[in-house]
Amino acid sequence: MKNLLLIFLLANILYFVWGLFSGEESRPGIAVVKESDLGPPLDVITGRESDTVASVGAILGSGEPSALEAIVGRSCVTIGPFRVISDADSAVLAYTNEGMRTQLRSATGQIFVGHWVQIRDIADATTANYMLEKLAAGGLSDAYLVQTEDDGLKISLGLFGDAGRAEKIELQARSLNLPAEVSPRTRDGTVYFVDIGLPPGRGAGAIVEKYGEDRVLLRDAATCPQ
Repeated sequence: MKNLLLIFLLANILYFVWGLFSGEESRPGIAVVKESDLGPPLDVITGRESDTVASVGAILGSGEPSALEAIVGRSCVTIGPFRVISDADSAVLAYTNEGMRTQLRSATGQIFVGHWVQIRDIADATTANYMLEKLAAGGLSDAYLVQTEDDGLKISLGLFGDAGRAEKIELQARSLNLPAEVSPRTRDGTVYFVDIGLPPGRGAGAIVEKYGEDRVLLRDAATCPQ
C-alpha cells in the first residue's frame, strides 16, 4: 500500500513537470482574424444626432449663432404697443447699446384716447333734453347730446385721460339718478412694437419692471428680431 502511494505521488510530480516544459512560449506576432468572427456591422447614427453635435460646438464658439439657438432655443421679448414712435426709438437705442438684437415694427391697431363718461341708450330727444337739464342743475353743464346711426342717442359728459377724474364725474351723474358709465375710447392708428433678442442667461425682469406686464410679451407671444 505504501509503495502504491509513492508511485501515485511520483506520477503527479512528473505530470506537473511535463506540463511546465510542454506549453508553447508566447511570442509577439500578427493574428489573422476572419471578418465573420467580428459579428454584425455597427450602425452609425446620422441626421438629428449629428446636428446636435454641431450645435454643441457652437456653444464652444466654433459654430454660427443659429446653431446655438438650435440647442438652447431663442429667448425674446416684445415691448409695445407704443403710440409715439420716438418712445419706441428710445427703447431700440437703449437695448441696442446693451448689445442686444432689436427690431422696430409698426402695425395698425387701436390707440387709447381716454376714458369716456357717457349716458347711452336714451329713448328719445325729449328724454335726452330732460337729462341735460338735470345734469346742468347738478353742476355738470358741459354735457352735450351725441347722435349716431349705430348707437342712437347718448349724452357725453367728457373724455378724460385720468381714470380717477372720469370716475368722479360718473359718480356725480349717478347721484342724480342718471345711468352714467365709463368706457375706454379708442381710434384706429399706427402703433409701434420693439422686438428684443435676449442673450443667453439674460432674463426679462428688468424690462417688465420698466414697461409693465401689460406692455411686455414673453415666450411664444413675443416676436424675435429678424
